[in-house]
Amino acid sequence: MDQSKIEELAKHLIEAIGEDTSREGLLDTPKRIAKSYEKLFEGYGKDPKDLLTEFDGEDYDQMIICKDIDFFSTCEHHMLPFIGKAHIGYIPNKKIIGISKLPRIVEIFSRRLQNQERLTMQIANTLIKLLNPKGVGIVIEAQHLCMRARGVEKQNAVMTTSAFKGLFKEHSKTRSEFLKLIG
Repeated sequence: MDQSKIEELAKHLIEAIGEDTSREGLLDTPKRIAKSYEKLFEGYGKDPKDLLTEFDGEDYDQMIICKDIDFFSTCEHHMLPFIGKAHIGYIPNKKIIGISKLPRIVEIFSRRLQNQERLTMQIANTLIKLLNPKGVGIVIEAQHLCMRARGVEKQNAVMTTSAFKGLFKEHSKTRSEFLKLIG
C-alpha cells in the first residue's frame, strides 16, 4: 500500500470539500487516514489458503457452525463502511478446519473494497475450494452506512445475503437446520 500517495490524495480530498488542511485539527488527518487504510484494507495482502489449518475429522459428519462473526467492510460504491455479522456452517468431508480460521476468512475478504453479495460468495467459494466439504452455508447480515447517512437514509435497514453449496443447496432439511441453528 502506497502510504505517501494515500496521504497526498487525502489532503487533496480535504481541500476539495472546502477545508483548510493547515487547520490544527486537520494537520495530521491525511497521515491518520493513510494509517487507517492499512487496517481497513489489509485483506488485499492476505490469501486464505496461507492460514488454513486442517485436521482429521475422525468421521465427524454433522454440521459445524460458527455464528455471529462480527465484521467491518467498506462499500466499493461509496467507500463507506458496512458492518455486520457472518454465520458460517459446513459439513466436513474427512477434514475439519481450525475453528478460528472461519472468522479469519471473513476478515480477509471483508477488509477489501466490497459489496455484500461478493463477500458472501467469496467466503463460500473459498471454503469449498480449500476444504472440499459436503456442503457450506453462509448468511451475512449487515447495515450499510451508505443507506443510513445518505441516499434513502433508513437507519434500521439490514441487508441479508446467503450462499448455499453442496448439501445445503441440494437438501432443504439441511438448509433449514442451519437457518434454525443460526436464528
